[in-house]
Amino acid sequence: MHILGIETSTKTGSVAVVSDQGVIAQYSLNLEVTHSERLMSTVDRVLSDTGMLLSQMSGFAVAIGPGSFTGLRIGVSTVKGLALATGKPVAGVPTLKALAWNLPHAAYPVCPMLDARKNEVYAALFAYEGHAQIQTMAETVMPLEQLVELLPNRIIFTGEASHRYRNELESLFRERALFAPYSALLPSAASVAEIGLAMIANNTCADPDSLAPIYIRRPEAEVAWEKRMLSR
Repeated sequence: MHILGIETSTKTGSVAVVSDQGVIAQYSLNLEVTHSERLMSTVDRVLSDTGMLLSQMSGFAVAIGPGSFTGLRIGVSTVKGLALATGKPVAGVPTLKALAWNLPHAAYPVCPMLDARKNEVYAALFAYEGHAQIQTMAETVMPLEQLVELLPNRIIFTGEASHRYRNELESLFRERALFAPYSALLPSAASVAEIGLAMIANNTCADPDSLAPIYIRRPEAEVAWEKRMLSR
């Protein structure tokens, strides 16, 4: 099996090709360029460099959030188009799950987090039971202070927000706070593709027509529009 993975939840988007034998290629770029400007050219480059065709992919995997509203829409819509054009299956992979995937078999629970702005973070909690990654707290959005009440033990924090708010986390959690290395702070297309490969192999695919991002928080434009409607 060969899976094309796409990750656009953060500014550092990535595209990867993964097989059931390992990662074949991954391309990522942390630059101030929108995903709409670079995503398809990156897909073309990864396929060209691996000498593979889109028709040779067994399926597609895409990060579905939470994360950047615009980035998620671009990633999901691109994969929907690829799936509908090729008839290949799709796996929708939660971004925080893919982020925790960077720290396999960790001795302590892993809390991946992304910046949700407004002094809040998107967060979840994962632990390993044997070889299985188990989600023990669903994706949520909340202030850092509320996490202290939900996470009573030692925790490994990862994700861009864990780096941005490291001082605050160290103050809140003290010696209970452990931090992932820089190399594990970003969700990667390779992780998305690896998880997606297992999902597709187990026939837990998504319907391309109904595939949609997980925002958790409603987009600001939608909230503002609703307020205008109610004020009339």
